[in-house]
Amino acid sequence: MFGSALIVQAIGAVLIGIVTLGMFQLTMSFESVNSEADFNEAMGPFLAIMASTLGVSVLIGFLGSVLQGVLVVPVARSVLNRRTGFKQMWKLAGRRILPLLGVAVLLTLGGLLAAAAVVGIAVLLFTAMGPGALLVVLPLGLGSVVLFVWIGLKLMLAPAAIVVERTGVYDGLLRSWQLTKNNWWRIFGITLVVAIMVGIIAQIVQIPASLAATAVGGVVNPHPDAEAIASSLVVTTVISSAIGALVGSVTFAFQASVFALIYMDLRMRRDGLDVELMRLMETGDDPEGIPGSPSVLGPHSGASTRNQGWPSQGTQPPAAPPGPWPSQGTQPPAAPPGPWPPQGTQPPAAPPGPWPPQGTQPPAAPPGPWPPQGGQPPAAPPGPWPPA
Repeated sequence: MFGSALIVQAIGAVLIGIVTLGMFQLTMSFESVNSEADFNEAMGPFLAIMASTLGVSVLIGFLGSVLQGVLVVPVARSVLNRRTGFKQMWKLAGRRILPLLGVAVLLTLGGLLAAAAVVGIAVLLFTAMGPGALLVVLPLGLGSVVLFVWIGLKLMLAPAAIVVERTGVYDGLLRSWQLTKNNWWRIFGITLVVAIMVGIIAQIVQIPASLAATAVGGVVNPHPDAEAIASSLVVTTVISSAIGALVGSVTFAFQASVFALIYMDLRMRRDGLDVELMRLMETGDDPEGIPGSPSVLGPHSGASTRNQGWPSQGTQPPAAPPGPWPSQGTQPPAAPPGPWPPQGTQPPAAPPGPWPPQGTQPPAAPPGPWPPQGGQPPAAPPGPWPPA
């Protein structure tokens, strides 16, 4: 888990470092601007840098959504105390990589379009109404954030459902929506607590590291020139990016594990997955698979039979016995009168020795139906049994 998260965070750190250095160089070039033409010329690279920053953020979010579905594999297997290596994790999750990419693209584009729509509406309102539009834009912005968080939590389990349950993009989103039904506030509370914990831990590690790097740069170059500042900035950016990648990989793996455990918990509550996990723990079936996937759901699992009808699909119910019961013209056996054995008596003792006696044959079944057609079953013996 840590290795995969570290790769994604390292990619993001490298890209962010490049953007940061480009922004620094662009800021230094603004000092030589003397006319409006030079300023307009410098705005082009500035807007390109800002677009690059947005693109890096979108890319990190996209890769994080894909990696969230991949990291559910070791978490699901760890429920049964099964170890999962880096190669095995990607082998199991790689079969679902196309649906994962599809749902990541869909969620990313949906978020970008929603944000662009809100920003566009706000710009139009400010253009038409001036500063008074602030009374409309603020509630609109807050409502958009609430709606975005609500929908995001409802759909955040889609990558896990796609990998574990082998669904498509649409079915994965629908499955996530169903699993989170009537559990939104609980999921929101868990996610909020985890986000606060992750933020505090990250800042505790990153702030002292950044201050230390800045202090070292000031000691080495007490009177820096432009070249020395640029060199110090490169070193500081590299150190900060490396520390940020390490901290980000740990926190991201932790968050992905929490989301995977939420998914498994909801499966247990709604599908009876805990029964299937107990069966897998006892039998050891499919030791190389993903617990909870369709390949390991047995015929006795609660997850596979809770919502299914009887008989199973593709089978027929047992046929009714031929003819009516009892047979036409006969009566069902009469119940013995009174309690059996009668009060105050003992039931007949078992015959001594084996039955039938050695060397003999048991009595043959009476020929024809019993009781005979039109006849009555033998009446109970008169008086108590055995005789007093």
